[in-house]
Amino acid sequence: MVKIVSPNSQREVEAVPVDFDAKMEPWSTISLEDGSVIKLRTVVTGVTRLEGEHDQQGHPVYMVNSNTIIRVVSAPKELRGPPSVPTGRSSGTPSGGPEVR
Repeated sequence: MVKIVSPNSQREVEAVPVDFDAKMEPWSTISLEDGSVIKLRTVVTGVTRLEGEHDQQGHPVYMVNSNTIIRVVSAPKELRGPPSVPTGRSSGTPSGGPEVR
């Protein structure tokens, strides 16, 4: 088990890993003021329960690790530019990994 500082009580507590099954990971569609449309999806990568910590209703406190995936669906023509190319890659580098020198 890992010990972490609780964001609620500021004391060191045990963080117990909890298995999970993501039932749904839906996309949220967001229209931006600049005319762009993006989609967001949060993917949970881990859950831990803070042992002995409870919220104001007495429920256990959980910490969730996640990644946010952002996809631009559309953007106005005036905001578009040339595609970006990753820096540090030469034309002779295979796409499978970094260049070794």
